[in-house]
Amino acid sequence: MCVRRVYAATSVAVAFIVCLGFGISGNALAGDDPDDPTVILFSGRDLWRNGVFAYGGFLTAPGGFEQDGLMLKMLLSGGAYRYTAQDLNTDVIGAEAVIQVLPGWRIKRGDIEAKFFFGLDIERHKLWPDDPGNRLRGTDIGARFAVELWYEPTPATMVAGDLSLSTIATNNSARIAYGWRVPEEVIGIGDFYVGPEAQYFASDGYRHWRLGAHVTGLKADGYEWSAAAGFAQDSERRSSPYVRLGFSQKQ
Repeated sequence: MCVRRVYAATSVAVAFIVCLGFGISGNALAGDDPDDPTVILFSGRDLWRNGVFAYGGFLTAPGGFEQDGLMLKMLLSGGAYRYTAQDLNTDVIGAEAVIQVLPGWRIKRGDIEAKFFFGLDIERHKLWPDDPGNRLRGTDIGARFAVELWYEPTPATMVAGDLSLSTIATNNSARIAYGWRVPEEVIGIGDFYVGPEAQYFASDGYRHWRLGAHVTGLKADGYEWSAAAGFAQDSERRSSPYVRLGFSQKQ
């Protein structure tokens, strides 16, 4: 355990150094032009009947976000959740903290943009009462692969998708969304997209599905906002509405 903690601390320290180096080299490559930012700060919240989560982090690209090239994504998240442990025949309350350090690469071809990431995944889960049958307990270090896609098939529509896979308890997630562009003249705060979305989350012994509607790319007060709401259900047949809110800022 001590070795694992040292390895985790060392990895995070190295990641921060790399992040700092990327930020400096990014400013050197892209210059100080505010129209060519090299860092995106982001944060968000997610809420449903059996869980509440918050996340934040940054994405940096040395050559800017309009060019193909190297990227680095740093994500910190945490939250609380509830599930029924079959072995214990009772509800279990869990708390989690996650750190992801994901180097990646951006590719843009015509109307399609893709980002690929692969890197370190550190997770800490605390359970009350303890559930020995749950692989997501204690501290784990693994690897995570992620893909983010954005496609504009027409000037008035978009398709977005993402996929994330971890070696920790085989936890994974996926999302797909379709949207129609709402022109700036409709409400006077810039173009944005609205449309349906579907999401899926899973880990060993657990599944979670969502179907709802999203708002993406709403720009106001220097931030870009996104939101979603709909219906969620998991493999324990618990269901409720869900709400998600996120925002980002380029620097």
